[in-house]
Amino acid sequence: MSGIEIKDKYYLDGKEFHLISGAIHYFRVVPSYWEDRLLKLRAMGCNTVETYIPWNMHEPKKGKFNFDGMLDLSAFIKKAQEIGLYVILRPSPYICAEWEFGGLPAWLLKEDGMKFRCTYKPYLDHVHDYYDTLMPYIKPYMYDNGGPVIMMQIENEYGYYGDDHAYMEWLKNLIRSYEINVPLFTSDGPYDDAFTGGKVDGILQTGNFGSHAKERFEFMKKYVDGPLSCMEFWLGWFDDWGSGFHHTTSVERNVTDFAYMLDNGNVNIYMFQGGTNFGFMNGSNYYDKLTPDVTSYDYDAVLTEDGQLTDKYISFQKEISKRYGHADVEVPDIIHRKAYGTIKADGYVSLWDSLLDISTKEDSVYPVSMEKLDQSYGYILYHTHLDEIPAVGEVRLIDANDRAKIYIDHKNVATMYDRELLEAKKLEPLVPSLDKDMDILVENMGRVNFGPFMLKQRKGIDGAVLINTHQHFGYEIYTLPLDNIDKLKFETIDNKRKEEPAFYRFSFEVNEIADTFIDMEGFGKGCVFINGFNLGRFWEIGPQKALYLPGPLMKIGKNEIVVFETEGKAELSINLIDHSKLGPCEQVSP
Repeated sequence: MSGIEIKDKYYLDGKEFHLISGAIHYFRVVPSYWEDRLLKLRAMGCNTVETYIPWNMHEPKKGKFNFDGMLDLSAFIKKAQEIGLYVILRPSPYICAEWEFGGLPAWLLKEDGMKFRCTYKPYLDHVHDYYDTLMPYIKPYMYDNGGPVIMMQIENEYGYYGDDHAYMEWLKNLIRSYEINVPLFTSDGPYDDAFTGGKVDGILQTGNFGSHAKERFEFMKKYVDGPLSCMEFWLGWFDDWGSGFHHTTSVERNVTDFAYMLDNGNVNIYMFQGGTNFGFMNGSNYYDKLTPDVTSYDYDAVLTEDGQLTDKYISFQKEISKRYGHADVEVPDIIHRKAYGTIKADGYVSLWDSLLDISTKEDSVYPVSMEKLDQSYGYILYHTHLDEIPAVGEVRLIDANDRAKIYIDHKNVATMYDRELLEAKKLEPLVPSLDKDMDILVENMGRVNFGPFMLKQRKGIDGAVLINTHQHFGYEIYTLPLDNIDKLKFETIDNKRKEEPAFYRFSFEVNEIADTFIDMEGFGKGCVFINGFNLGRFWEIGPQKALYLPGPLMKIGKNEIVVFETEGKAELSINLIDHSKLGPCEQVSP
Protein backbone atom coordinates (compact mmCIF):
# COMPACT_ATOMS: atom_id res chain seq x y z
CA MET A 1 0.00 0.00 0.00
CA SER A 2 1.43 3.39 -1.03
CA GLY A 3 0.93 6.43 1.17
CA ILE A 4 -0.41 7.00 4.67
CA GLU A 5 -3.07 4.67 6.03
CA ILE A 6 -4.93 5.50 9.21
CA LYS A 7 -5.75 2.42 11.25
CA ASP A 8 -4.89 1.84 14.91
CA LYS A 9 -1.72 3.77 14.06
CA TYR A 10 -0.33 5.56 11.04
CA TYR A 11 1.17 3.32 8.37
CA LEU A 12 3.34 4.66 5.57
CA ASP A 13 3.81 2.33 2.61
CA GLY A 14 2.55 -0.49 4.81
CA LYS A 15 5.00 0.16 7.65
CA GLU A 16 4.17 1.71 11.02
CA PHE A 17 4.87 5.43 10.96
CA HIS A 18 5.34 7.54 14.06
CA LEU A 19 4.58 11.19 13.30
CA ILE A 20 7.13 13.53 14.91
CA SER A 21 6.56 16.89 13.32
CA GLY A 22 7.33 20.56 13.84
CA ALA A 23 5.55 23.69 12.61
CA ILE A 24 7.40 26.23 10.46
CA HIS A 25 5.33 28.86 8.68
CA TYR A 26 7.12 29.64 5.43
CA PHE A 27 5.38 33.04 5.31
CA ARG A 28 6.92 34.05 8.66
CA VAL A 29 10.51 33.26 7.64
CA VAL A 30 12.53 34.84 4.84
CA PRO A 31 13.14 32.26 2.06
CA SER A 32 16.91 32.46 2.46
CA TYR A 33 16.48 30.82 5.86
CA TRP A 34 14.03 28.05 4.92
CA GLU A 35 16.84 25.54 4.44
CA ASP A 36 18.45 26.45 7.78
CA ARG A 37 15.20 26.01 9.70
CA LEU A 38 14.26 22.78 7.95
CA LEU A 39 17.73 21.28 8.51
CA LYS A 40 17.51 22.14 12.20
CA LEU A 41 14.12 20.44 12.37
CA ARG A 42 15.49 17.30 10.73
CA ALA A 43 18.64 17.36 12.86
CA MET A 44 16.53 17.48 16.03
CA GLY A 45 15.00 14.19 14.93
CA CYS A 46 11.65 15.17 13.42
CA ASN A 47 10.46 13.41 10.29
CA THR A 48 7.79 15.92 9.18
CA VAL A 49 7.24 19.66 8.84
CA GLU A 50 3.80 21.22 9.15
CA THR A 51 2.63 24.57 7.80
CA TYR A 52 -0.53 26.58 7.36
CA ILE A 53 -1.35 28.22 4.02
CA PRO A 54 -2.62 31.81 4.41
CA TRP A 55 -5.39 32.63 1.95
CA ASN A 56 -5.03 36.39 2.48
CA MET A 57 -1.41 36.34 1.32
CA HIS A 58 -1.88 34.10 -1.69
CA GLU A 59 -4.99 35.95 -2.96
CA PRO A 60 -4.48 39.54 -1.74
CA LYS A 61 -7.00 40.82 -4.28
CA LYS A 62 -9.92 38.82 -5.58
CA GLY A 63 -8.66 36.70 -8.46
CA LYS A 64 -5.05 37.96 -8.14
CA PHE A 65 -2.73 35.23 -6.84
CA ASN A 66 0.81 35.32 -5.51
CA PHE A 67 3.12 32.32 -5.06
CA ASP A 68 6.43 34.16 -5.32
CA GLY A 69 9.19 35.07 -2.86
CA MET A 70 8.12 34.41 0.71
CA LEU A 71 4.96 32.83 -0.72
CA ASP A 72 6.73 30.31 -2.94
CA LEU A 73 5.11 27.34 -1.24
CA SER A 74 6.32 24.91 -3.90
CA ALA A 75 9.95 25.85 -3.19
CA PHE A 76 9.37 25.33 0.55
CA ILE A 77 7.83 21.90 -0.03
CA LYS A 78 10.61 20.87 -2.43
CA LYS A 79 13.27 21.98 0.05
CA ALA A 80 11.62 19.93 2.81
CA GLN A 81 11.56 16.85 0.59
CA GLU A 82 15.19 17.38 -0.40
CA ILE A 83 16.17 17.44 3.29
CA GLY A 84 14.23 14.24 3.98
CA LEU A 85 11.09 15.61 5.63
CA TYR A 86 7.48 14.71 5.00
CA VAL A 87 4.99 17.59 4.88
CA ILE A 88 1.60 18.28 6.46
CA LEU A 89 -0.37 21.09 4.81
CA ARG A 90 -3.16 23.00 6.49
CA PRO A 91 -4.83 24.90 3.62
CA SER A 92 -8.04 25.65 5.51
CA PRO A 93 -9.72 28.84 4.38
CA TYR A 94 -9.30 29.87 8.03
CA ILE A 95 -6.01 29.19 9.84
CA CYS A 96 -6.17 31.28 13.06
CA ALA A 97 -2.37 31.21 13.70
CA GLU A 98 -2.49 34.64 15.39
CA TRP A 99 -2.45 35.85 11.78
CA GLU A 100 -4.36 38.83 10.40
CA PHE A 101 -8.05 37.85 10.15
CA GLY A 102 -7.07 34.22 10.69
CA GLY A 103 -5.84 34.13 7.11
CA LEU A 104 -9.14 35.18 5.55
CA PRO A 105 -8.70 37.89 2.90
CA ALA A 106 -9.94 41.29 4.01
CA TRP A 107 -11.73 41.84 0.69
CA LEU A 108 -14.43 39.44 1.85
CA LEU A 109 -15.57 42.23 4.18
CA LYS A 110 -16.41 44.51 1.27
CA GLU A 111 -19.59 42.51 0.76
CA ASP A 112 -22.44 43.51 3.06
CA GLY A 113 -23.87 40.62 5.04
CA MET A 114 -20.86 38.33 4.52
CA LYS A 115 -20.79 35.26 6.79
CA PHE A 116 -17.71 33.14 7.34
CA ARG A 117 -17.07 29.47 8.01
CA CYS A 118 -20.60 28.24 7.42
CA THR A 119 -22.92 27.26 4.59
CA TYR A 120 -23.33 30.77 3.21
CA LYS A 121 -23.19 30.61 -0.57
CA PRO A 122 -21.23 33.83 -1.32
CA TYR A 123 -18.50 32.69 1.11
CA LEU A 124 -18.48 29.15 -0.28
CA ASP A 125 -18.17 30.55 -3.81
CA HIS A 126 -15.07 32.51 -2.83
CA VAL A 127 -13.52 29.45 -1.19
CA HIS A 128 -14.28 27.41 -4.30
CA ASP A 129 -12.62 30.02 -6.52
CA TYR A 130 -9.54 30.05 -4.28
CA TYR A 131 -9.27 26.27 -4.23
CA ASP A 132 -9.58 26.17 -8.01
CA THR A 133 -6.12 27.75 -8.03
CA LEU A 134 -4.62 26.39 -4.80
CA MET A 135 -5.46 22.70 -5.11
CA PRO A 136 -4.00 22.17 -8.60
CA TYR A 137 -0.92 24.09 -7.38
CA ILE A 138 -0.29 21.73 -4.45
CA LYS A 139 -1.58 18.50 -6.02
CA PRO A 140 1.79 17.53 -7.62
CA TYR A 141 3.34 17.48 -4.14
CA MET A 142 0.95 14.87 -2.73
CA TYR A 143 2.64 11.65 -1.65
CA ASP A 144 0.80 9.53 -4.26
CA ASN A 145 2.20 11.85 -6.92
CA GLY A 146 5.78 11.47 -5.70
CA GLY A 147 5.76 14.45 -3.37
CA PRO A 148 6.28 14.66 0.41
CA VAL A 149 2.76 15.77 1.47
CA ILE A 150 1.25 12.96 3.53
CA MET A 151 -1.75 14.64 5.21
CA MET A 152 -3.96 17.74 4.93
CA GLN A 153 -6.34 19.53 7.24
CA ILE A 154 -9.96 20.30 6.33
CA GLU A 155 -10.61 23.29 8.62
CA ASN A 156 -8.88 24.66 11.70
CA GLU A 157 -10.29 24.37 15.23
CA TYR A 158 -13.77 24.57 13.79
CA GLY A 159 -15.37 23.16 16.93
CA TYR A 160 -14.33 26.31 18.80
CA TYR A 161 -16.23 28.39 16.24
CA GLY A 162 -19.34 26.54 15.20
CA ASP A 163 -21.14 23.30 14.42
CA ASP A 164 -22.25 23.57 10.79
CA HIS A 165 -21.51 19.98 9.80
CA ALA A 166 -22.82 20.56 6.28
CA TYR A 167 -20.09 23.18 5.81
CA MET A 168 -17.40 20.80 6.99
CA GLU A 169 -18.72 18.04 4.76
CA TRP A 170 -18.76 20.49 1.84
CA LEU A 171 -15.09 21.38 2.44
CA LYS A 172 -14.11 17.72 2.58
CA ASN A 173 -15.92 16.96 -0.67
CA LEU A 174 -14.47 20.04 -2.34
CA ILE A 175 -10.91 18.99 -1.53
CA ARG A 176 -11.58 15.45 -2.77
CA SER A 177 -13.04 16.82 -6.01
CA TYR A 178 -9.52 17.90 -7.04
CA GLU A 179 -8.34 14.27 -6.71
CA ILE A 180 -6.43 15.04 -3.52
CA ASN A 181 -6.10 11.55 -2.06
CA VAL A 182 -3.93 11.95 1.04
CA PRO A 183 -5.68 11.47 4.40
CA LEU A 184 -7.56 14.47 5.76
CA PHE A 185 -7.92 15.45 9.41
CA THR A 186 -9.51 18.00 11.72
CA SER A 187 -7.91 19.59 14.78
CA ASP A 188 -9.75 20.89 17.84
CA GLY A 189 -9.25 21.54 21.51
CA PRO A 190 -9.84 18.34 23.50
CA TYR A 191 -13.24 19.31 24.89
CA ASP A 192 -16.65 17.79 24.21
CA ASP A 193 -18.19 20.84 22.53
CA ALA A 194 -15.15 21.37 20.30
CA PHE A 195 -14.79 17.75 19.28
CA THR A 196 -18.49 17.34 18.52
CA GLY A 197 -18.74 20.69 16.70
CA GLY A 198 -15.68 20.07 14.54
CA LYS A 199 -16.19 16.43 13.58
CA VAL A 200 -16.57 15.14 10.03
CA ASP A 201 -17.74 11.59 9.36
CA GLY A 202 -14.87 9.32 8.35
CA ILE A 203 -12.19 11.92 9.09
CA LEU A 204 -9.50 11.58 11.78
CA GLN A 205 -9.85 14.00 14.68
CA THR A 206 -6.70 15.38 16.28
CA GLY A 207 -6.21 17.60 19.33
CA ASN A 208 -4.53 20.92 20.02
CA PHE A 209 -3.14 21.56 23.51
CA GLY A 210 -0.04 22.67 25.38
CA SER A 211 0.01 20.65 28.59
CA HIS A 212 -1.42 17.64 30.45
CA ALA A 213 -0.78 15.34 27.49
CA LYS A 214 -1.87 12.18 29.33
CA GLU A 215 -5.23 13.64 30.31
CA ARG A 216 -5.79 15.10 26.83
CA PHE A 217 -5.06 11.79 25.12
CA GLU A 218 -7.37 9.96 27.55
CA PHE A 219 -10.16 12.37 26.66
CA MET A 220 -9.57 11.94 22.93
CA LYS A 221 -10.05 8.18 23.18
CA LYS A 222 -13.79 8.87 23.53
CA TYR A 223 -13.88 10.24 20.01
CA VAL A 224 -10.84 8.93 18.12
CA ASP A 225 -10.89 5.43 16.67
CA GLY A 226 -7.34 5.54 15.41
CA PRO A 227 -3.96 7.05 16.21
CA LEU A 228 -3.90 9.67 18.96
CA SER A 229 -2.30 12.85 17.63
CA CYS A 230 -1.61 16.27 19.05
CA MET A 231 -1.61 18.42 15.93
CA GLU A 232 -0.59 21.53 17.87
CA PHE A 233 1.58 20.93 20.92
CA TRP A 234 1.81 24.52 22.14
CA LEU A 235 5.30 25.11 23.52
CA GLY A 236 4.65 28.71 24.48
CA TRP A 237 2.21 31.46 23.66
CA PHE A 238 1.93 34.70 21.74
CA ASP A 239 2.45 38.22 23.10
CA ASP A 240 0.11 41.18 22.74
CA TRP A 241 0.81 44.88 22.96
CA GLY A 242 0.57 46.11 26.53
CA SER A 243 0.68 42.66 28.14
CA GLY A 244 3.79 43.67 30.07
CA PHE A 245 5.76 40.47 29.56
CA HIS A 246 6.96 37.87 27.07
CA HIS A 247 5.11 34.55 27.47
CA THR A 248 7.30 31.52 28.18
CA THR A 249 6.72 27.95 29.35
CA SER A 250 8.74 25.55 31.47
CA VAL A 251 11.22 23.43 29.54
CA GLU A 252 10.75 20.63 32.08
CA ARG A 253 6.98 20.62 31.64
CA ASN A 254 7.29 20.72 27.85
CA VAL A 255 9.70 17.79 27.89
CA THR A 256 7.45 15.71 30.16
CA ASP A 257 4.47 16.14 27.83
CA PHE A 258 6.59 15.65 24.72
CA ALA A 259 8.06 12.41 26.03
CA TYR A 260 4.60 11.10 26.89
CA MET A 261 3.34 11.75 23.38
CA LEU A 262 6.40 10.13 21.82
CA ASP A 263 5.57 6.98 23.76
CA ASN A 264 1.78 7.04 23.44
CA GLY A 265 0.85 8.82 20.25
CA ASN A 266 1.93 11.34 17.64
CA VAL A 267 2.90 14.98 17.90
CA ASN A 268 3.32 18.15 15.88
CA ILE A 269 5.30 20.79 17.79
CA TYR A 270 3.69 24.25 17.61
CA MET A 271 5.88 26.13 17.06
CA PHE A 272 9.21 24.62 16.08
CA GLN A 273 10.03 28.14 14.96
CA GLY A 274 7.48 30.92 15.25
CA GLY A 275 9.15 33.54 13.10
CA THR A 276 7.81 37.05 12.55
CA ASN A 277 4.52 38.79 11.75
CA PHE A 278 6.10 40.90 9.04
CA GLY A 279 4.18 43.87 7.70
CA PHE A 280 0.66 44.34 9.04
CA MET A 281 0.03 40.60 9.36
CA ASN A 282 -0.33 40.27 13.13
CA GLY A 283 -3.72 39.08 14.30
CA SER A 284 -5.70 40.16 17.34
CA ASN A 285 -7.97 38.63 19.93
CA TYR A 286 -11.11 40.11 21.40
CA TYR A 287 -12.63 39.04 24.68
CA ASP A 288 -13.19 41.97 27.06
CA LYS A 289 -10.97 44.21 24.96
CA LEU A 290 -8.88 44.26 21.81
CA THR A 291 -5.46 42.63 22.23
CA PRO A 292 -3.39 42.97 19.03
CA ASP A 293 -0.39 40.66 18.78
CA VAL A 294 3.12 42.05 18.62
CA THR A 295 5.33 41.78 15.55
CA SER A 296 7.47 38.98 16.97
CA TYR A 297 5.99 35.48 16.84
CA ASP A 298 8.81 34.04 18.90
CA TYR A 299 6.26 31.91 20.82
CA ASP A 300 8.99 30.62 23.17
CA ALA A 301 9.46 27.99 20.49
CA VAL A 302 12.20 25.39 19.95
CA LEU A 303 14.05 27.95 17.84
CA THR A 304 13.99 31.66 18.61
CA GLU A 305 12.43 34.19 16.27
CA ASP A 306 15.78 34.46 14.45
CA GLY A 307 16.46 30.71 14.41
CA GLN A 308 18.82 30.31 17.37
CA LEU A 309 18.86 26.99 19.26
CA THR A 310 17.29 26.91 22.72
CA ASP A 311 17.33 24.61 25.74
CA LYS A 312 14.11 23.12 24.40
CA TYR A 313 15.90 22.13 21.21
CA ILE A 314 18.62 20.25 23.09
CA SER A 315 16.10 18.59 25.41
CA PHE A 316 13.74 17.52 22.62
CA GLN A 317 16.64 16.24 20.55
CA LYS A 318 17.68 14.02 23.47
CA GLU A 319 14.16 12.62 23.90
CA ILE A 320 13.87 11.73 20.21
CA SER A 321 17.37 10.22 20.03
CA LYS A 322 16.65 7.98 23.06
CA ARG A 323 13.91 6.32 21.05
CA TYR A 324 15.04 6.59 17.43
CA GLY A 325 18.75 7.32 17.51
CA HIS A 326 20.42 10.42 16.19
CA ALA A 327 19.28 12.09 12.98
CA ASP A 328 21.31 11.59 9.82
CA VAL A 329 21.93 15.32 9.33
CA GLU A 330 24.00 17.78 11.32
CA VAL A 331 22.75 20.95 12.96
CA PRO A 332 23.68 23.89 10.70
CA ASP A 333 26.07 26.55 11.93
CA ILE A 334 24.61 29.29 14.08
CA ILE A 335 23.57 32.32 12.03
CA HIS A 336 25.64 35.34 12.96
CA ARG A 337 24.11 38.29 14.81
CA LYS A 338 25.70 41.72 14.60
CA ALA A 339 25.32 45.09 16.32
CA TYR A 340 25.80 47.59 13.49
CA GLY A 341 25.65 50.52 15.89
CA THR A 342 24.03 53.94 15.74
CA ILE A 343 22.57 55.40 12.55
CA LYS A 344 21.51 59.02 12.28
CA ALA A 345 18.41 60.17 10.43
CA ASP A 346 19.15 61.85 7.10
CA GLY A 347 15.64 62.47 5.78
CA TYR A 348 12.22 63.51 6.97
CA VAL A 349 8.77 64.16 5.55
CA SER A 350 5.45 64.64 7.35
CA LEU A 351 2.41 62.55 6.57
CA TRP A 352 0.54 65.71 5.57
CA ASP A 353 3.10 66.49 2.90
CA SER A 354 3.11 62.89 1.62
CA LEU A 355 -0.59 62.22 1.04
CA LEU A 356 -0.62 63.02 -2.65
CA ASP A 357 2.51 60.90 -3.21
CA ILE A 358 1.57 57.68 -1.43
CA SER A 359 -2.22 57.69 -1.24
CA THR A 360 -5.28 57.43 -3.44
CA LYS A 361 -7.86 60.10 -2.66
CA GLU A 362 -11.58 59.40 -2.70
CA ASP A 363 -14.26 62.08 -2.22
CA SER A 364 -17.27 60.99 -0.22
CA VAL A 365 -20.19 62.65 1.54
CA TYR A 366 -19.82 60.18 4.41
CA PRO A 367 -16.95 58.11 5.88
CA VAL A 368 -16.23 54.80 4.16
CA SER A 369 -14.33 51.80 5.54
CA MET A 370 -11.00 50.56 4.17
CA GLU A 371 -12.58 47.49 2.64
CA LYS A 372 -15.15 49.49 0.66
CA LEU A 373 -12.20 51.31 -0.93
CA ASP A 374 -10.38 48.05 -1.76
CA GLN A 375 -7.79 48.61 0.98
CA SER A 376 -6.90 45.76 3.31
CA TYR A 377 -4.13 46.90 5.68
CA GLY A 378 -2.35 49.90 7.13
CA TYR A 379 -3.91 53.30 7.83
CA ILE A 380 -6.66 55.47 6.41
CA LEU A 381 -7.11 59.23 6.79
CA TYR A 382 -10.38 61.18 6.70
CA HIS A 383 -9.94 64.88 5.92
CA THR A 384 -12.75 67.40 6.26
CA HIS A 385 -13.30 71.14 6.69
CA LEU A 386 -15.20 72.60 9.64
CA ASP A 387 -16.53 75.76 8.07
CA GLU A 388 -19.67 76.07 10.24
CA ILE A 389 -18.63 74.65 13.62
CA PRO A 390 -17.29 77.31 16.04
CA ALA A 391 -15.83 74.81 18.51
CA VAL A 392 -15.58 71.05 18.94
CA GLY A 393 -16.72 69.80 22.33
CA GLU A 394 -16.98 66.11 21.60
CA VAL A 395 -16.36 63.64 18.79
CA ARG A 396 -17.84 60.20 18.35
CA LEU A 397 -16.91 57.70 15.64
CA ILE A 398 -19.63 55.18 14.84
CA ASP A 399 -18.50 51.68 13.81
CA ALA A 400 -14.80 52.54 13.78
CA ASN A 401 -11.77 50.26 14.21
CA ASP A 402 -9.15 50.19 15.73
CA ARG A 403 -7.27 53.34 16.80
CA ALA A 404 -8.06 56.89 15.76
CA LYS A 405 -6.02 60.07 16.14
CA ILE A 406 -7.99 63.29 15.65
CA TYR A 407 -6.30 66.49 14.47
CA ILE A 408 -7.57 70.04 14.07
CA ASP A 409 -5.29 72.08 11.86
CA HIS A 410 -2.72 69.28 12.26
CA LYS A 411 -2.73 69.50 16.07
CA ASN A 412 -3.61 66.25 17.82
CA VAL A 413 -6.63 66.88 20.05
CA ALA A 414 -7.69 63.30 20.85
CA THR A 415 -6.65 59.66 20.53
CA MET A 416 -9.29 56.94 20.73
CA TYR A 417 -8.54 53.21 20.92
CA ASP A 418 -10.74 50.14 20.94
CA ARG A 419 -13.61 50.56 23.44
CA GLU A 420 -13.04 54.32 23.63
CA LEU A 421 -14.49 54.35 20.12
CA LEU A 422 -17.85 53.21 21.50
CA GLU A 423 -18.43 56.48 23.32
CA ALA A 424 -18.12 60.18 22.63
CA LYS A 425 -14.72 61.71 23.30
CA LYS A 426 -15.03 64.90 25.34
CA LEU A 427 -12.58 67.64 24.39
CA GLU A 428 -11.79 69.84 27.35
CA PRO A 429 -11.42 72.70 26.93
CA LEU A 430 -13.43 73.12 23.73
CA VAL A 431 -11.28 73.29 20.60
CA PRO A 432 -11.91 76.31 18.38
CA SER A 433 -12.64 74.97 14.92
CA LEU A 434 -14.43 77.54 12.79
CA ASP A 435 -13.03 77.41 9.24
CA LYS A 436 -10.40 74.87 10.26
CA ASP A 437 -9.41 71.45 8.92
CA MET A 438 -10.04 68.19 10.76
CA ASP A 439 -8.12 64.98 10.04
CA ILE A 440 -8.90 61.57 11.49
CA LEU A 441 -6.07 59.02 11.08
CA VAL A 442 -7.29 55.48 11.73
CA GLU A 443 -4.99 52.48 12.10
CA ASN A 444 -5.94 48.88 11.43
CA MET A 445 -4.20 47.19 14.39
CA GLY A 446 -4.69 43.69 12.96
CA ARG A 447 -8.01 41.96 12.45
CA VAL A 448 -9.33 39.57 15.07
CA ASN A 449 -8.31 36.01 14.19
CA PHE A 450 -10.46 33.98 16.58
CA GLY A 451 -14.13 33.86 17.58
CA PRO A 452 -17.35 35.66 16.65
CA PHE A 453 -15.79 39.16 16.57
CA MET A 454 -14.38 38.19 13.17
CA LEU A 455 -17.72 39.31 11.76
CA LYS A 456 -17.09 42.90 12.93
CA GLN A 457 -13.70 43.63 11.40
CA ARG A 458 -14.16 46.41 8.90
CA LYS A 459 -11.41 48.94 9.53
CA GLY A 460 -11.43 52.72 9.41
CA ILE A 461 -14.87 54.33 9.87
CA ASP A 462 -17.77 52.25 8.61
CA GLY A 463 -20.52 54.40 10.12
CA ALA A 464 -20.48 58.09 10.89
CA VAL A 465 -18.56 60.94 12.49
CA LEU A 466 -20.54 62.83 15.12
CA ILE A 467 -19.28 66.29 16.08
CA ASN A 468 -21.11 67.86 19.02
CA THR A 469 -23.74 65.06 18.69
CA HIS A 470 -24.68 65.65 15.01
CA GLN A 471 -23.32 63.93 11.91
CA HIS A 472 -20.72 65.76 9.91
CA PHE A 473 -20.56 65.20 6.15
CA GLY A 474 -18.07 65.86 3.38
CA TYR A 475 -14.69 64.03 3.30
CA GLU A 476 -11.57 63.51 1.33
CA ILE A 477 -10.47 59.96 2.18
CA TYR A 478 -6.84 58.94 1.75
CA THR A 479 -5.97 55.24 1.70
CA LEU A 480 -2.59 54.51 3.27
CA PRO A 481 -1.60 50.83 2.84
CA LEU A 482 2.05 52.01 2.90
CA ASP A 483 3.00 49.57 0.14
CA ASN A 484 4.63 52.32 -1.95
CA ILE A 485 6.98 54.21 0.35
CA ASP A 486 9.48 54.45 -2.50
CA LYS A 487 7.37 57.40 -3.64
CA LEU A 488 8.14 59.44 -0.51
CA LYS A 489 9.97 62.74 -1.10
CA PHE A 490 12.29 63.20 1.84
CA GLU A 491 13.65 66.53 2.93
CA THR A 492 16.71 67.44 4.99
CA ILE A 493 16.01 66.94 8.67
CA ASP A 494 16.83 69.40 11.44
CA ASN A 495 17.69 68.45 15.03
CA LYS A 496 14.21 68.98 16.46
CA ARG A 497 11.78 66.27 17.43
CA LYS A 498 8.67 66.53 15.24
CA GLU A 499 5.27 66.40 16.92
CA GLU A 500 3.33 65.06 13.95
CA PRO A 501 2.90 61.77 12.09
CA ALA A 502 5.92 61.52 9.83
CA PHE A 503 8.42 59.36 8.00
CA TYR A 504 12.09 59.29 9.04
CA ARG A 505 14.86 57.91 6.82
CA PHE A 506 18.07 56.33 8.13
CA SER A 507 20.76 55.39 5.57
CA PHE A 508 23.76 53.18 6.36
CA GLU A 509 26.49 51.17 4.69
CA VAL A 510 26.93 47.43 5.18
CA ASN A 511 30.06 45.43 4.33
CA GLU A 512 29.02 42.23 6.13
CA ILE A 513 25.55 40.64 6.12
CA ALA A 514 24.25 39.42 9.48
CA ASP A 515 21.02 39.33 11.47
CA THR A 516 20.37 42.34 13.65
CA PHE A 517 17.63 44.00 15.71
CA ILE A 518 16.36 47.58 15.45
CA ASP A 519 16.05 49.07 18.93
CA MET A 520 12.88 51.19 19.01
CA GLU A 521 13.33 52.69 22.46
CA GLY A 522 12.42 56.37 22.33
CA PHE A 523 9.88 55.98 19.53
CA GLY A 524 6.12 56.08 20.09
CA LYS A 525 4.16 53.97 17.65
CA GLY A 526 4.31 53.00 14.01
CA CYS A 527 6.06 50.63 11.62
CA VAL A 528 9.52 50.13 10.08
CA PHE A 529 10.74 49.37 6.57
CA ILE A 530 14.12 48.02 5.45
CA ASN A 531 14.88 48.64 1.78
CA GLY A 532 11.14 48.93 1.18
CA PHE A 533 10.21 45.71 3.03
CA ASN A 534 7.74 46.18 5.90
CA LEU A 535 9.31 44.62 9.01
CA GLY A 536 6.27 45.24 11.18
CA ARG A 537 4.94 47.41 13.98
CA PHE A 538 6.44 48.91 17.11
CA TRP A 539 4.70 50.49 20.09
CA GLU A 540 6.28 52.03 23.15
CA ILE A 541 3.91 50.14 25.50
CA GLY A 542 5.84 46.91 24.72
CA PRO A 543 6.59 44.24 25.67
CA GLN A 544 8.52 44.05 22.37
CA LYS A 545 11.07 46.85 22.17
CA ALA A 546 13.14 45.87 19.11
CA LEU A 547 12.31 44.54 15.64
CA TYR A 548 14.12 41.57 14.12
CA LEU A 549 15.90 42.45 10.87
CA PRO A 550 16.96 39.29 8.99
CA GLY A 551 20.30 39.70 7.28
CA PRO A 552 19.03 38.62 3.84
CA LEU A 553 16.84 41.73 3.72
CA MET A 554 19.99 43.87 3.65
CA LYS A 555 22.57 44.19 0.91
CA ILE A 556 26.25 44.95 0.67
CA GLY A 557 26.56 48.71 0.27
CA LYS A 558 23.90 51.29 1.01
CA ASN A 559 20.75 50.31 2.92
CA GLU A 560 17.75 52.37 3.95
CA ILE A 561 15.52 52.13 7.01
CA VAL A 562 12.30 54.15 6.99
CA VAL A 563 10.30 54.63 10.20
CA PHE A 564 6.69 55.78 10.08
CA GLU A 565 5.86 57.26 13.50
CA THR A 566 2.38 58.53 14.47
CA GLU A 567 2.71 59.91 18.00
CA GLY A 568 5.26 62.66 17.52
CA LYS A 569 7.79 60.64 19.53
CA ALA A 570 10.72 59.88 17.28
CA GLU A 571 14.44 59.83 17.89
CA LEU A 572 16.79 61.21 15.27
CA SER A 573 19.01 58.14 15.55
CA ILE A 574 18.43 54.42 15.88
CA ASN A 575 20.60 51.58 17.16
CA LEU A 576 21.07 48.22 15.45
CA ILE A 577 21.78 45.74 18.24
CA ASP A 578 22.67 42.04 18.40
CA HIS A 579 19.85 40.80 20.64
CA SER A 580 16.07 40.80 20.87
CA LYS A 581 14.14 42.86 23.41
CA LEU A 582 10.89 40.99 24.06
CA GLY A 583 10.37 42.28 27.59
CA PRO A 584 10.48 40.46 30.93
CA CYS A 585 9.57 36.78 30.74
CA GLU A 586 6.66 35.22 32.59
CA GLN A 587 5.70 31.55 32.45
CA VAL A 588 2.18 30.75 31.30
CA SER A 589 0.10 27.58 31.04
CA PRO A 590 -1.56 27.46 27.60
